[in-house]
This record gives sequence, C-alpha cells and structure tokens, in this order.
Amino acid sequence: MKLQNRNVIITGGSQGLGRAIVEGFVHEGANILFCSRNSNSLGEAERAVRRSARPDQRILTHACDVSSLSEVQGLFRKADSELGPLHALVNNAGIYGPKGPSEEVHWDEWRRCIEINLYGTFLPCRHAINRFKKLGYGKIINLSGGGATNPLPNISAYAAAKAGVVRLTETLAEELRGFHVDVNAVAPGALNTRLLDEVLEAGPDKVGADFHARALKQAKEGGVPLELGANLCIYLASSESDGITGKLLSAKWDPWSSLHTHKEELERSDIYTLRRIVPGDRGKTW
Repeated sequence: MKLQNRNVIITGGSQGLGRAIVEGFVHEGANILFCSRNSNSLGEAERAVRRSARPDQRILTHACDVSSLSEVQGLFRKADSELGPLHALVNNAGIYGPKGPSEEVHWDEWRRCIEINLYGTFLPCRHAINRFKKLGYGKIINLSGGGATNPLPNISAYAAAKAGVVRLTETLAEELRGFHVDVNAVAPGALNTRLLDEVLEAGPDKVGADFHARALKQAKEGGVPLELGANLCIYLASSESDGITGKLLSAKWDPWSSLHTHKEELERSDIYTLRRIVPGDRGKTW
C-alpha cells in the first residue's frame, strides 16, 4: 500500500472528488481526518468510509469552514490529539461561486468564493507547514481547476481564486524546498459533480452559451472519472513522488505516474508551471 501509516488531512472530503480522494487514501492504508462544512454529508461519508477501512486505521471527521481561522485551528488541534504526526494535506474544499457578468454578480458572493477557494487553501497550508518543518517532511496537494490556466468568463471569482492557488503552490514550493516538503497542484479535469449541476442550473444566460453547451455535452457523455484525480493525489502524497514540487499536474493529460523518473529534469525546468508568454516564445521578433 502506497500510504501505509501516513496521517493525512483532506478538506472538502464528504462528497464528489473529495470523497473519492478519501476513499482512495483509505484503500492505500492512510489514516484520515477529513472535513466538510456540511455535518449531515460528513456523517454519512464517515460511516461509508469506515466500512471499507481496516480495523487499525484511524478515520476521523470534523465539521470545518476552511476559510475560518478559528475553525481551521480546531481542525489541526484534532489532528494533533487524535491523528498523530501529519504527513500530508490535501486541500480539496472549494465552490464555483457566483455566475454571470463580473459587474453584475453579488459582491458578497464573489468575495466569499475567494475566501473559500484561496483563503481556504492558504489557512490549512500555514498550519500544516509548521508541523511539516518540525517533522522534516511533508506533502501539500492543492486542487486547482479549469479557471487556473484559461479565462473563465462569467465565473470570474472561481477563475481568479484557482489561478491564485496555483501561484501560491509554486511560491510555497520554493519556500519549502529545503525542508523536504513537496507542494503541488492538481487539475482533476472536467468532473460530473455538483459543480457541473450548478452550471447547468445557472443556464446559458449566466455562464455563456459555449460554456453551457460544453457542460451539457459533458453531462451526457460523462466527465473525467473521479478516481483519476484521486489516484494522482495518492501518487503525490506517496514517497514515490518525493522531490517533485511546485508543479501543476493534469490528472487526465499528463504522464504523472512516471514523473519520478524525470525528477532531475523537472527540478531544472519550468515544465508544468504557469509562466508569461513573450513574443519570442511564439517565433515573433517584436
């Protein structure tokens, strides 16, 4: 098992991709503390996960708003007292936020999306980093999304937050390179989860005709399997990926399962990172 005896915190773990990540980590032998804002879905998920866990595995849950400093502090206090030394953190909690032209969406909803997606990634990272530095080892895995690498008209808060998550990932990776703490971001692909349902419900007037049409096609044909993103998270949380850091990896498109064989090349390159494109990159001389 790839994560035998590793202690892991997973945010947003009660449904969708988060639930698949929790189940995958448990299957690979990890001890898990996973959280959600929704106590009802958290309880149901805990009961289901426990049924597939081994008797000696620790499966813990905690209701937590990851954008709240005090609630994140409570989450990590529980990890310290009941989970043990922390080896990995998976920041999965996130929302799409308001949909529509940026000048028309409700400001409080726009701000709230930034709080959950960006602040809610940074706050757990801060607490995990302190513990990883003392341990001399750690893994941080941040969930990115389509808005990080391409414009996402009419879903501007989500796009801005996820781009921020990737740059935060790259920045923390550099800060922590000397402490044997790897920090990476995961693009799980187009998933058939509640976020897709929100796009379909919002309709073409709010999210745009092209984006809505793609969502309809995805709903009909099926999205990227949740297990693909979960398996990439497992790889990044395992010792196999030690030394791979500061990268944004696509679960669907990148050959991530063999990245450790290119570790030295990756260290010296900007492959799998966000960078500015200048004219020379496209063969232009101006």
